[in-house]
Amino acid sequence: MSRPTQASRPTSQRPSNARPNPRRRPATRSNGASAGGNNPGKPIVITKPVLGEIAADNPFVALGIPEILAQVLAGQGILEPFPIQQATMVDALAQRDVLGQGRTGSGKTLAFALPLVTSLAANPKPRAAGRPRALVLVPTRELATQVAAVIEPLAAAVDLRVTTVFGGVSHGPQRSAFAQGVEIVVACPGRLLDHMQAKDVTLDRVEITVLDEADHMADQGFLPIVRKILDATDSNGQRMLFSATLAGGVDTLVKRYLDNPVSHAAQVEAPVLLDHHVVVVSEADRPAAIHELAQRGRVVMFTRTKSRAKQLTRKLETGGINAVEMHGNLSQNARERNLLAFSSGTAKVLVATDIAARGIHVDDVPLVVHADPPIEHKAYTHRSGRTARAGAAGEVITVATPDQVAEVRMLLKKAGVTATWTGIKVPANSAQTRPASSNRGGSSNYGNRRPQGSRSR
Repeated sequence: MSRPTQASRPTSQRPSNARPNPRRRPATRSNGASAGGNNPGKPIVITKPVLGEIAADNPFVALGIPEILAQVLAGQGILEPFPIQQATMVDALAQRDVLGQGRTGSGKTLAFALPLVTSLAANPKPRAAGRPRALVLVPTRELATQVAAVIEPLAAAVDLRVTTVFGGVSHGPQRSAFAQGVEIVVACPGRLLDHMQAKDVTLDRVEITVLDEADHMADQGFLPIVRKILDATDSNGQRMLFSATLAGGVDTLVKRYLDNPVSHAAQVEAPVLLDHHVVVVSEADRPAAIHELAQRGRVVMFTRTKSRAKQLTRKLETGGINAVEMHGNLSQNARERNLLAFSSGTAKVLVATDIAARGIHVDDVPLVVHADPPIEHKAYTHRSGRTARAGAAGEVITVATPDQVAEVRMLLKKAGVTATWTGIKVPANSAQTRPASSNRGGSSNYGNRRPQGSRSR
């Protein structure tokens, strides 16, 4: 199928400096997929038993998604597409390269998962050992697991196999999955490169490549590996890149690997309701203040170091709060177990480090607490993005000591955030969480009522 000519659309735009990529051949796509390329928006018919009734005006079907996949979504209670899904779906189904910008919780996983599964199912091919047809690159193990969890029920409905590839676990099961044949691979760059070098997998048959949270991959120094992986895929294949920003070398990836991409930014119907607060307490009162905040329901707390995350988790548990930790020193099984405990509500508090921030994708988290202020503003943004997801309201509280005030002010300025500054009244019954020698700081009644802080919109 030749690349379709891009029609003028009010919801998308091409970068002003867009130009044909010299690496990309002007030939037709090697995959021959016909997923809506000639008639974007027309539902693609996939021969598969229909399990239930889907209304003719179903918005996903209207965008070109097959009824069988709309049924899977309906079974999960997903009946309406998010703005980023509406914006990108038709172009993605038409096999165009897509550049999507949207914050965490904007619905971007389904924005690429639905077109990816639809396109592969509309153009069935024999399953081949070690030669997948689609690749999704993500920065963290947790995100790989969660993205795969979104794709798997869709893929299963049309007889496609999915596997995850990441470090921290044995190579054996991943090698076996490649040998048995899978259509879709969700992978972290480092471990995937290991398998490529071991000849467990070859990417020349990949028709669709997705880079999810590309800015975070750049932050972690993965871009050289990402380039090696992309160079191993078919240059005529479809590529979709999703990123909150184009900084840190992401723009270079776009120019080198995306062919005249259609650019979409998530336009939410309502502003993000996110209250920002800074609570200033003495070092002596800091443990008690954090303990008080941890009692406010489902809370994600962030620390600067792995040892501090472990220490804080133990203190919260000693104080009667069910907490779990999330950081790089944990085994993959422990990370998955702890994330499941928090997601299911068994644990009320999740204590994490910056490196784990973007791997935490849990809805209905009303409060994020920076138990240790982050070192730089991008970390503040990434941490804070664990709340106010999918249109919900949220609150972010930074706990700071007097000697950290100047540092936090500069941090918030760089992050473009205006916060309410206050003290916190430490409850008398929290004395056991403070050191014996206490010089009480903070005098407001913040702990007794929720102030109206500055909201990010």
